[in-house]
Amino acid sequence: MYIIKIGGGAGINIDGILSDLAVQAKPFIIVHGANALRDEIVQKLGMEKTVLTSVSGYSSVFSDADAIDAILMSYAGLKNKRIVEGCQKLGLNAVGLSGIDGQLIQGRRNKGIRVRENGKNLIKRDFSGKPATINTDLLSLLLDNGYNPVLCIPILDENGYAINSENDDIVTCLASVTSPECVFQFIEAPGFLDNPKDESSVVGAMSGAELESREAQVEGRMKRKMLALRNLFEQSGGRVVIADGRTEHPLQDALAGSGTVIQ
Repeated sequence: MYIIKIGGGAGINIDGILSDLAVQAKPFIIVHGANALRDEIVQKLGMEKTVLTSVSGYSSVFSDADAIDAILMSYAGLKNKRIVEGCQKLGLNAVGLSGIDGQLIQGRRNKGIRVRENGKNLIKRDFSGKPATINTDLLSLLLDNGYNPVLCIPILDENGYAINSENDDIVTCLASVTSPECVFQFIEAPGFLDNPKDESSVVGAMSGAELESREAQVEGRMKRKMLALRNLFEQSGGRVVIADGRTEHPLQDALAGSGTVIQ
């Protein structure tokens, strides 16, 4: 089984990924983003997106009630159902769910984000948190009966509220309970880049031991992603491939050796 993480950028070739999955004829779980669509909806509705950077250097979107509404519209609504539609066109029997459906993904709300503003340390609390448990009964029911889950945020907190969460952390939780053959992460770049501004600087292979030192080299949101990648590798113990989601055949290219292979 594959876990397929699809980035939420506008340049990702989702149709190409799905076409490649149809050729593979292998069970899969998709976890998808929709940040470009969310930003478009936020703009149309006159909402504002706020990005906070913690004192430890990690960046994240501040998730107030309006932000959760935008996530429900973009992630759990339009993007999720369009991916399911694309699967059905290709004979891939998919079921689209957010983490709140059937308590599929449950987590704990963050106690707050510690930020520095106007020379003071402040705690910003919002509707965000980390996934903690997967409803394996529901997930197994789908997979064992030939359904391919297409999953997205929001997830549930401990009190039943919808909260934002990082897809990287969700993939790590899923990998820990499913033991996938491989986890593919499709992004808007050829792979992990030594120089983020130079697409020719792809790191072709990386060991698990390198991930911690790589995390120290990056900043902002990428720093959070590297930490999540390290956790994913440690939890799954398998093969992780970071590959270009913009090509004509993203999955075929990744299977052929393109991108960054971590093992």
